[in-house]
Amino acid sequence: MKKNILFLLIMCLVASCVTKTKKPEQRSKFMKGFNTYYNTLFNAKDALNSEFTSRDKGHKDNFYAPYIPILTYEDQPLGSDLGQSAAFAENSMKMAEVNRPSSGRGAPGMPPGMPGSNGEDPSKPDDLQNKGATTLEIAEAKAQKAITKYSVIRNGEEKNKKIFDAYMILVQSRIYQNKAVQALDALNYVFTHMKEDKRLPLARIYQGVAYAQIKDYHKANETFAKLQGEDINKSYAKLLSIYYSEALLDSGKKEEAAAELDRAFELNSDRKLKSRISYLKGQVYENMGNNDKARESFTQAYKYANDFEFEVKSQIAIAKTFNGKGDYNGAKNYLEGISKKGTYGSRKNEFYYALGLMANKAGKKDEAQDFFKKSLFEKVSDPQVRGLTYYEIGKSYLEKNDYIGAGTYYDSALTVMTYEPSKILLKDQSEYIKKISKNYYLIKKNDSILSLAKMSDPQKTDFFTKYIAKLKAKEEKEELERRRAERSKGFDGGDYNANSIFANNTNSFEDFGVTTKGFYFSNTGTISKGTSSFKQIWGERALADNWRYSKKMASIEDMKNEALGVTSAPNPRRFEPTYYIEQIPTDQEKLGQLKKDRDTASLGLGVMYQNYFTNTPLATKTLYDLVDVKPEEKVMLQALYEIFAMNYLKNPQASERAKQILLSDYPYTSYAEFARNPKNISFVKSSEEVENEYKKAYALYESEKFAESRDVIDQTIKKFPKDALIPKFHLLNAFNTGKTSGKEVMILQLEQIALNYAKTPEGVKAKEMLNYLKSELSFQATDNKGNSLPQQPGTPVQPVQNQDNNIPQVPAGIDKNNSQLLQSLQGTGTAEPKNPKQRLKKDKEKIPDGVPSMPK
Repeated sequence: MKKNILFLLIMCLVASCVTKTKKPEQRSKFMKGFNTYYNTLFNAKDALNSEFTSRDKGHKDNFYAPYIPILTYEDQPLGSDLGQSAAFAENSMKMAEVNRPSSGRGAPGMPPGMPGSNGEDPSKPDDLQNKGATTLEIAEAKAQKAITKYSVIRNGEEKNKKIFDAYMILVQSRIYQNKAVQALDALNYVFTHMKEDKRLPLARIYQGVAYAQIKDYHKANETFAKLQGEDINKSYAKLLSIYYSEALLDSGKKEEAAAELDRAFELNSDRKLKSRISYLKGQVYENMGNNDKARESFTQAYKYANDFEFEVKSQIAIAKTFNGKGDYNGAKNYLEGISKKGTYGSRKNEFYYALGLMANKAGKKDEAQDFFKKSLFEKVSDPQVRGLTYYEIGKSYLEKNDYIGAGTYYDSALTVMTYEPSKILLKDQSEYIKKISKNYYLIKKNDSILSLAKMSDPQKTDFFTKYIAKLKAKEEKEELERRRAERSKGFDGGDYNANSIFANNTNSFEDFGVTTKGFYFSNTGTISKGTSSFKQIWGERALADNWRYSKKMASIEDMKNEALGVTSAPNPRRFEPTYYIEQIPTDQEKLGQLKKDRDTASLGLGVMYQNYFTNTPLATKTLYDLVDVKPEEKVMLQALYEIFAMNYLKNPQASERAKQILLSDYPYTSYAEFARNPKNISFVKSSEEVENEYKKAYALYESEKFAESRDVIDQTIKKFPKDALIPKFHLLNAFNTGKTSGKEVMILQLEQIALNYAKTPEGVKAKEMLNYLKSELSFQATDNKGNSLPQQPGTPVQPVQNQDNNIPQVPAGIDKNNSQLLQSLQGTGTAEPKNPKQRLKKDKEKIPDGVPSMPK
């Protein structure tokens, strides 16, 4: 026995000496594989497993994000060749981004492509622990050390099979640190030096995941699709189906992702994994608008769920996808039933929320609101659901144009919601509602005053007599409720049933999640936490009897009254009709200002309906109602423009009336120009027919038949709206307008040309002319000899015959004296000095070219 032991020791010593003297490519593959696994590689794998376990325990699903991850702590498991079981692989979670800076260190003298070839020094991984390195960094460093010490390369091929495992650990640890590019670099070494390894499909899977992480979805999907066409073992196929479906989803290919999720569901046998795949598939179908398939998938997710939270959220998702055509009563009874069973009772508020969603889909609006309000009286299990419940109630107020009520509930939702994207959207909507509310109640208040002002004295008396009768009935009811509340038990309204937060409470005060010792109010810290928790659950409440049931609606009513100008403090004369009649203004100036404010608010309200909520029908109706009450011209033009602009593409019928009013009542405004040709610059090549029409219009202009020229222009624009000469027609029309209607109207048309055709020569010309027309030169009407002519303000001046042969009467394009604009403005005023020749000489450099020339 002693001889045998001695012999073994000698053999080990000899082997050790031989190993130290041989070059890396001559080392024993057996000894290298043995040392690789039982030394560094084992520690690297253990570090990675530790990271997986830690993340799995800390994971919490966000059911309010568009999609949940399938896997439960990292995207990739260690392959089965790394000693991991299939169950471990199937219960791993989607990759979480660990945003750490990329590392480029390495040891000198490494073969190209190997980790460490960029200057990395993995020889001292144990030092990382002393420096506070993360578990992933330790795993990466140990994997690098294993590769550096135990790699055996012969004829360009890696002979130590355990090195593949080391590379897989290295790749995973890098991917989990969001170092996908370095992971791809390591994989390139595997594909170069381990071409015959049967585990290459696993490396290809990691390659696809790395591509997906850097958002190169084309290469990721290409890699996964190629693998699907190969014969790979079942464990790899399971992983492939999961990662491929998520990559397809990330790249926006929802239909293909849903099909791949079906494949993943069939391949994977773990119940938890099946449940998560089904839930994700339901989310995909829901986003595609296919509620029937989504409902089936969520039902499947509930069937396989092995987690209480997942069961509850699956039931809510099923309710959300109810199409309103199924057995509503059966579904309602089922949800109400399970909400009362065992631990499900603690989630009753969530089930009531789900029931409210179902009732809404079934068209039972009142029943839905009852369920939502019931949800608010249950204990909070998920703050986000509480916030969504407030939102649904607020939405019902919004549908009834009760903006103050909607805003109040939206604000309550914002205080409790936990999912930030939802809060951001809701915050914007809440701000929009406040702006709309301000205009809406101003309109309502001013309308009421203006209507009352138009009544006769007997009508006013009759109106306020009826109002006083309703006021007396309301106050009597409130007094009765107040007396009942005084007789009720305790400050909580006497609600001591099983569902009350005060039931079965041994303390004098609800702790609201705060653990206290001694008297509650003696500790300022507990008071602060308790106040915060109270506001999160109940919102802002007044110190009053029966506060849980009455304050919320009363506050909304108070805010409405305040917006309408109704005082909340009772006046001793409130039951006298004369008290109200005396407050109605009779001064016409005050009434005129009320109407002006009302009209301006109506314009703003219509624009906000369109801009904030894209509610074009409501916006159009609001603005047409404004047009019907004949506001001042400025408001009228803006209202007609908004109606036309929001409807002319999608609903031309709705915009036609606004267009006709603009063209008939305000033909020379920029709004009318827009209605004739609404910013259409997608012109095609000009036709011969259009060129002839332009020549005709131009000839009429030269003959000073400006009205006839304008008619030809209008007809041509209407018939050929996309012709290339359309900008020329508009510019010529501006000169017609300048001759007949004056400089101010011409400026309006030029502004519209500059806006609609900014990139065309005509648009540039219009800008040049505007700069000149808006300059500080003073214009004075003159005759053909330069003598001043009297002119009534605001009246168009008829063009005068020009007998000066040195200046052409009608501009014929671009002439060398730059006289076009000057001549075209005769009759509307010219700059000093009065004599045309002197004026031309003085302003020669300032005046741009005018009327567009005839097409050649």
